[in-house]
Amino acid sequence: DIAYASVSSAQKLDVYVPEGSGPFPAVLLIHGGAFMMGDKGGESGNAKALTAKGYVAVSVNYRLSGEARFPAAVHDVKAAVRFVRANAATYRINPSKIGSWGASAGGNLSAMLGTTAGVADLEGADLGHADQSSRVLASVDWFGPIDFLTMDTEAMALGFTINTNAASSPESRYLGAAVPSVPDTVAKANPAKYITSDDAAFFIQAGSADRNIPYSQSANFYKALVSVKGAEQ
Repeated sequence: DIAYASVSSAQKLDVYVPEGSGPFPAVLLIHGGAFMMGDKGGESGNAKALTAKGYVAVSVNYRLSGEARFPAAVHDVKAAVRFVRANAATYRINPSKIGSWGASAGGNLSAMLGTTAGVADLEGADLGHADQSSRVLASVDWFGPIDFLTMDTEAMALGFTINTNAASSPESRYLGAAVPSVPDTVAKANPAKYITSDDAAFFIQAGSADRNIPYSQSANFYKALVSVKGAEQ
């Protein structure tokens, strides 16, 4: 329950530090929950698994869609990275080796960290430690939604139905308007929009049996990354 910013009570994180003097690489764990629910405590198992392998695990809460709309959650996870980097010595972290992991909505936010380093509009520098970088060295994306605008048609192509385009969908609530009505905002929330050759290394995992997020979202994101960065570097 360490505060990394002071705008919201949600802006807190838990730090799990392995035995030893370090400095250790660190992983920011970003919980899922459709941008509208979930808690950092749910990642305690993953955090303990990481510390057993010699990583500092940082499980982070962020403002959910019931409190604040996009890009607040992106601002929050970036502020958390900057906080961790600014306090690296305190938590025995190697500040040059910070990565991120997330599943579902957390996967989208992890991917955003991986592709948007230096994008001023998404930085949320007013949340603190503006002198620090929010860049991550590696990003793990477990079945994160990538392009909200194409999720429904991709699901249909895979033989099932979702309703991302509805005004009541989690993605629409996250954006503050029905997905089809705000294509420019949808594009800004799409990590593929920002891909450059110096982005984080990525590991993407998805399953073809997923009936909430079409696995083609992950496959298309992978293809977009490879087209710029190449594969398996």
